Amino acid sequence: MKSPNFYASGGVDRAAHLRSDESWIAEQLGNRQARIVPLWRMQNLIGHGTTPQGVVLESSRGLLMGAETVVFLGLVGDVPHFAADFSGYEDPPLEEHGQFRDMRGVGQLLSHEEGALLVYARATLQWHLRHKFCGICGSPTEIREAGHMRQCTNADCNSQVFPRIDPAVIMLVHDGGDRLILGRQRNWPAGQHSVLAGFVESGESLEDAVAREVFEEAGVPVTDVHYHSSQPWPFPSSIMLGFAARATDMTLNVDREELEDAAWFTRDQLLNSPEDDTFRLPRKDSISRRLIDGWMRGED
Repeated sequence: MKSPNFYASGGVDRAAHLRSDESWIAEQLGNRQARIVPLWRMQNLIGHGTTPQGVVLESSRGLLMGAETVVFLGLVGDVPHFAADFSGYEDPPLEEHGQFRDMRGVGQLLSHEEGALLVYARATLQWHLRHKFCGICGSPTEIREAGHMRQCTNADCNSQVFPRIDPAVIMLVHDGGDRLILGRQRNWPAGQHSVLAGFVESGESLEDAVAREVFEEAGVPVTDVHYHSSQPWPFPSSIMLGFAARATDMTLNVDREELEDAAWFTRDQLLNSPEDDTFRLPRKDSISRRLIDGWMRGED
């Protein structure tokens, strides 16, 4: 059995049965045994120490008075954890506890459990930020189910909206031997390359999405598409569905609107990657890196 990808299976019991228990939720918010995961403008609070560490705080009504949105995340052990959005502050608050930082830069430096908890909190609050108004009638929405649903305030509409994620396929395309395709986008850090990826479209199977995206981006037809694993990627709201596929034609025809470049690379080239601005592999907390590392080790 494969070990979970980074940000997945972080040990949070989401305890959905407790979300509708309003009295229990209210009691926990004032319970110092409960914990708060604070965010400010979609940045997580990271401690001041030399080794990055996520900060969770004791819950208190005084602390939460400054929060715009509070969401019940679930239980870690028996301890209730909540995400709290402090974006209403003009300047970052809670500076005595740490510094607010973007998880896209610091996530790979945290432990697996910390990273999973912090991006879960970030993704949940990001969803609330984007759904303050009803998509049907335009009226304001209100939080329900401890933050896991929003409901339209217009009694004639009364529609409910739940957190959704955007499925994206990410695929390692190989030649059946010693080569794989890597590409890069123009806005990536200098030298960074990755396997190909793209969003699943309506009415499309995952396997069809793999084949379509590879052909659109690299001009290569594929076969033997098979699933590897998945990874939450809440930047802001994706789930990455990892696949491998074998190319049936080695000739690349790169879509320069989609990619700056793409090319075939051998195992030896990747094993000897300089990891600098001329060439570097994906970040270590990504499923892309997991797929590449597994392929280099000869794993299925």
